[in-house]
Amino acid sequence: MESASEDDRRTRRSTRRQMIEKKKERDELIRAASSLEDPLDRVGSELCYHQSGLSVHFKSGCGDNLSCTLKQFISKLLKLNMERHYGMEWKIEERVKYREMLAPEARYIFALDTTFAEKSILFPTKGSEDTIVGFVHYRFTMEEEVPVLYLYELQLVPHVQGKGLGEFMMQLLELIARKNHMGAIVLTVQKSNLSAMKFYISKLSLFCRNPACLMQKDRNFFAFLNRTIYGVSGSFFSTLTSVLFC
Repeated sequence: MESASEDDRRTRRSTRRQMIEKKKERDELIRAASSLEDPLDRVGSELCYHQSGLSVHFKSGCGDNLSCTLKQFISKLLKLNMERHYGMEWKIEERVKYREMLAPEARYIFALDTTFAEKSILFPTKGSEDTIVGFVHYRFTMEEEVPVLYLYELQLVPHVQGKGLGEFMMQLLELIARKNHMGAIVLTVQKSNLSAMKFYISKLSLFCRNPACLMQKDRNFFAFLNRTIYGVSGSFFSTLTSVLFC
């Protein structure tokens, strides 16, 4: 009996050590990814998007290092695209999003285009020949003990929507997630935002973490996962990489 009890104690100690080590490994993945000065460098230095009349290149940013121009751009675009979905709750949500926008852990990819400079009255970019036409806000974090890339926002100005740019930027995020050994891309979508729901489900083949939520009338948000991060196939990665670089 004493021998059996000692074996049980050793097994429990070993299990605890393994759990601690795994947690350390996961935490280190998040720390390493979050400490990158420019996550795009791990994907490629000359990323661009030349389709549907657009000529877009990309620039990284950090929440605690945004210029006044970028803060204004983000705030204006969020209000333009999201106020109608929140209705009376927008004033509160706007403050929440502003705090999230400036958080040190917030990471950004800005899309800059030269072909729509004449349409940049609402979103001028002073001191540059390029016009900001969209952004993604994401973070590296833990979700149910899995290191993930959490997408907070994907926003495009109206005149570049429907041209494949949003899908391309999601592909960029997927590459960043893979390069940094994240387990998934996670995001939430408002139930009332039908165009976003269609985009993530039909275009990107994301799946709802709890499909039953889709049928619940009292649920305002749905959480989605990117299935492809888990079982990465070499052929898919090669195909994706080949279209990303100029």
